[in-house]
Amino acid sequence: MHPQFASASEARGIPIWFVHADNGDAILKAFGERERNFAAAAGFEAKPGKLLLLPKLDGKLAGALFGIERPGDMIDPFRPGQLVHALPAGIYRFANAPHDTRLAALAFAMGAYQFTRYRKGETRNVRLTVPDGVDGDDLSRIAEGVALTRDLINTPSNDMGPDELEAAARVLAKLHGARVEVIAGDRLTKEFPLIHAVGMGSPRSPRLIDIVWGKETDPKVTLVGKGVCFDTGGLDIKNDTGMLNMKKDMGGAATSLGLAHMIMARKLPVRLRVLIPAVENSISGLSFRPRDIYTSRKGITVEIGNTDAEGRLVLADALALADEEKPALMIDFATLTGAARVALGPELPAMFTDDDALAADMAKTGMAENDPVWRLPLWRPYEALLDSKVSDTNNVSTGGQGGAITAALFLRKFVTAPSWLHFDIFAWTNSAKPGRPEGAECQTARALYALLCARYS
Repeated sequence: MHPQFASASEARGIPIWFVHADNGDAILKAFGERERNFAAAAGFEAKPGKLLLLPKLDGKLAGALFGIERPGDMIDPFRPGQLVHALPAGIYRFANAPHDTRLAALAFAMGAYQFTRYRKGETRNVRLTVPDGVDGDDLSRIAEGVALTRDLINTPSNDMGPDELEAAARVLAKLHGARVEVIAGDRLTKEFPLIHAVGMGSPRSPRLIDIVWGKETDPKVTLVGKGVCFDTGGLDIKNDTGMLNMKKDMGGAATSLGLAHMIMARKLPVRLRVLIPAVENSISGLSFRPRDIYTSRKGITVEIGNTDAEGRLVLADALALADEEKPALMIDFATLTGAARVALGPELPAMFTDDDALAADMAKTGMAENDPVWRLPLWRPYEALLDSKVSDTNNVSTGGQGGAITAALFLRKFVTAPSWLHFDIFAWTNSAKPGRPEGAECQTARALYALLCARYS
């Protein structure tokens, strides 16, 4: 069980009443005159995020009032995640139902996350009794996967290069009894030329991490995560602002590992494969250059139009490998384009697929899990923007527009599986929100986990 959760046998818990403009008067009316007078004197209003602690006569805590959105307004189901940092130490329970009891409890665990590798965190011994009807074990699996993803992304690149990313993958695989193969050196150069090209400029050698778990007879689900542990932009170097947060350019790899933990911890009946091309895009005399041409694993020749479009290159070789065994479902995650952020902002990952039914299921599940995505089109006419006069394709488009779409179209050249999902994620929270501390964020994994559970449980 997650450390933020308590079982009903430990303590019934201090009650938390969720109040809003429509139910506030009724809830206060149920209290005694002393509590109503105290709330009035404190000036408590049933507004989202407002908290009032109700004392007993002996000075102990009798309960808490917490404001949430009124039904029909724009609701944040993670609003109760604020409580873990606002309440005094103790074990609490929900006295009435918030908008979504399960997501409220999950937000309680996710909101407690702290990145403490380099600085001691604050001690907050605030725990929640798992609400009736909520699977605390499943919420714990999800919260653990989210924390794993956040920890990997938050770790700076001096301590999170390809070696360290491989080590993290091996720890996870060992925990769940999965098999790991790592392809590097001459074999990588020969079999995965694009991965090697991107990583060969760094003294931290590139590799492809391949994790396999589950029975071969079960449906094959393959996750591919972009593992660019730091991206300078290569010879087409980024400016200082663009390079500042490039430790998170392995956010796709971290997301795939977080989702893999959820899947394996639940023992879903799937044959799971996780492929992570782990590289550092550095600048040296060995770095790949604009106008270089490489023959990919799939045999497609690629002209390098820009060395800062490296993520799609490493994904292309990994996707080609994944596609060779025709999985029932293939998913890739990548912090791929600034264009997706311009189009959809930091909180709404872009989703691309040719599978209309899968897209509809994913969109619906994302909204239900408060892990939203938004579908963008694989608009075929834009494929012409990737044309090259000297090779099969260029890695970037001409014209500088529709960048998220053309990046997805580039990846599509390496995929034949009909059920393929590509997510262009941000993997970061710019300013803290309930349940989502500032820093690394795990996007799309919770929705995908729910989708996979619905399909394969």
